[in-house]
Amino acid sequence: MSLYKQLLFGICLFTLVLFCGNFFITLDSSREQYSAQLSAHSQDAATALGVSLTGNIDDPAMVELMVNAIFDSGYFYSIRVVDMNSGKPLIERQSDPQSGNVPQWFERLVHLKPGTGEAIIMRGWIQAARVEVVSHPMFALTRLWRSMIASFLWLTGCSLLCLICAMLLLRRSLRPLDHIAVQAASITRREFRHVPNVPKTPELRRVVEASNMMVSQLQMLFSEQAQRTDALREAAYHDSLTGLNNRRAFDIHLQSILRDDEMAFGYVILLRVRDLAGLNLRMGGEKTDALLREMATILRETKQIYLHQDGFIARIRGGEFAIVTADMLPQEHQVFMNALTARVDALYKTGMSDRSPLAYFASLTFQPGDTLQNIMTQADQALTAAETNAHYVLQPGVNPAAGSHDDHHRWLTRLENVLQAENFVLFGQPVVTCDSTRQVLHHKILARIKTEEGEMIPAGRFMPWFLRFSLSARMDAVMLKQTLRFMSTSPLALALSISGESIASDENLAVLLQLLKNAPQQAKQLTLELDENELPDPERVSVVVNKLNAVGCRLGIQHFGGRFHLIGNLPQWGLAWIKIDGSYIHHIDKEEDKRFFIEAMYWAARQINLPLIAEQVETSEELAILNKIGIYGAMGRYFGDPSSLVN
Repeated sequence: MSLYKQLLFGICLFTLVLFCGNFFITLDSSREQYSAQLSAHSQDAATALGVSLTGNIDDPAMVELMVNAIFDSGYFYSIRVVDMNSGKPLIERQSDPQSGNVPQWFERLVHLKPGTGEAIIMRGWIQAARVEVVSHPMFALTRLWRSMIASFLWLTGCSLLCLICAMLLLRRSLRPLDHIAVQAASITRREFRHVPNVPKTPELRRVVEASNMMVSQLQMLFSEQAQRTDALREAAYHDSLTGLNNRRAFDIHLQSILRDDEMAFGYVILLRVRDLAGLNLRMGGEKTDALLREMATILRETKQIYLHQDGFIARIRGGEFAIVTADMLPQEHQVFMNALTARVDALYKTGMSDRSPLAYFASLTFQPGDTLQNIMTQADQALTAAETNAHYVLQPGVNPAAGSHDDHHRWLTRLENVLQAENFVLFGQPVVTCDSTRQVLHHKILARIKTEEGEMIPAGRFMPWFLRFSLSARMDAVMLKQTLRFMSTSPLALALSISGESIASDENLAVLLQLLKNAPQQAKQLTLELDENELPDPERVSVVVNKLNAVGCRLGIQHFGGRFHLIGNLPQWGLAWIKIDGSYIHHIDKEEDKRFFIEAMYWAARQINLPLIAEQVETSEELAILNKIGIYGAMGRYFGDPSSLVN
C-alpha cells in the first residue's frame, strides 16, 4: 500500500473513530437527560393528579374524568389509582403507543427506560389511595432519533469535507514523491530526469534535492565516460588533420562490407594529391595542410549532395583519400565523378596548388567475397593508370550497374509488384546471450525478394533501388504488416529494421503506429531498429520513442559505432538496446584497439543499464572476448545463417 493510501486510510480511520466516539457519547448523554426528563414528567403528572383527586376520591366519576384528562394530554404508558387498604386499582388506563419512524434497532440500542412517578391521595388525615404514573419514551425516542440523524449528517458532511481537503493536501504534499518514483523509473529506462518543483516541506525538500543531486552525478559520470570513449574512438579511427576517418577505420569498414552477405556490389573511389611531398617543400606545411583540409571538405560536401547518407570517406595516407559507396548506375557514377573532379580542379585556380591536375582519381568496383588486399592492390594499379592518363580511371572488371543489374523500369515494376502483393520473404537470424546459456533474446528479421526464377535476392541488392525510388516508407509499412501477421501465429520476439524515411515525417510514422495499435499483443514482442546513420535529430528520436512506447513497441539502434558522439543522448531516449557494428567485432580477439573501444563503450552504456549486442560474430574466440567484456548479446554466422521464418 502506498504512503498516500496509508495516510488517507489513517485519516479515514481516525475520522471514523472520532465520529463513533462522538456519536456514542452524545447518545449516552442524551439518554441520561431524557431519562431524567421522563422521570420528572411522570412525577409531575402523578403529583398533579394526586392533588386534583384529593377531595374527589370518593366520586368515581370525577376520578375517571381527571385520570382520562391527564392520560390523554401526555405520552403515558399507564396511569393507575390504587386503593391503599385493599391494594386493588380503582381505575387504570394503559396503552402502548408506537414510536413513530424510529427503527426498532435504535430502540434496542438506546434502551430508554420509561419514567415512573407516585403520589398519595388523602382523605382528611388518612391515606385513601395511591397514584402510579408510567411515562412512555415515544416522544423522547423520536426527539433523540431526529437529533442523532441531524448529528450524523453534520458529522458526515464535516468528515467528508475534511477527507476531501486531506486528499488534496496529501496529493499536493506527496506529489514530489511521485516525481521521485518517476525519476527512479526513468533511470531504469536509461533516462536522467530532474524533479522540476522542489517542495516547501523541509523533509520532502531534502529528499528531492538529494534525488536530483544523485541524478546529476549519474548524468555527469555518464557524460564523462561517453566523452572519454568518444575521444578514444577519435584517436583510434579519425584523422586529426582533416577530421575524416583514417586508414584503420577504412580497413575495418571495407572488411565489414565484404563479409556481409546482405550487401551487393559497390565502389571504392580513390583520390591522390599530386606530388604532395614536393608541394609541401614548395608551398610550406601550413598551406599543404590547408589544401588537405579543403580536399576533405570537398569530399564531404560532394558526398552529401550526391550520395546523401550512403558513403564512407577516409584519408588513408598522406595525400590519398578514399570513398566507399554502394552500387550506382553508370550515369549516377559519372555525375558524381564529374562534380568531384570539377571541385578539385577549382582548387588549382584559387592558388592552393601550383600543379595541374591537382589530383588523380581512380574508381573500382567490388562485390561480396573480394578481399581487402586484392581491392587495395587494384586501387594502386588504378591510381598508377590515372597518373599516366592524367584523369580518373574506372578499373576494368565487373561493372554491376551496367552488367548484372536490371534497368530502372524492370526494378520499379518488380518492387511495385512486391509491395502491392505484400510478398516479401521473411528470414530470421537468432540473437543470443553471450554467456554459456546461449539464450535466444529475439530474432532479427531479414527481407528477401523471390524472383520468377526462384532466386532469393538479398536486401543488399534491392534496398538501393527502394532508396532511388523513394519507396522505403512503403516497404517498412509492408514489412511491418507481414511481420505482425507472422507474429499472430508465433510466440517469437522479433526485431525489424525500418528506414529513417519512416520516422522523418508524422504521416509516415502514423502509418506504422496505426499498424502497431491494431496488434497490441504483437507490438509488445516487437522492437523496431534504426541504422545509426539514419537517426534524425535527438528531439525527433525522443518523440518517436515516446510514441512507440505508447503502443507497446520499443526502438533500438543497429550498426552503432561510427557516430559515437550520439551516446550522450542515449539516457534521454530510453532505447531497447544498441547493436554494435560488426566492423568493430571482427578479429576483436586479435586487435587490441577494437577491444579497448568496445570496453569503453560497454562501461559508458553500463551506467545507464543499456544492453549492448554485437553484430557479425563469426568465431568462438570473438564470442569469448565479448563475454569477458560483459556484452549482453550477439548475432552472426557463428550462431547460424539466416533461415526462412515461413515454412
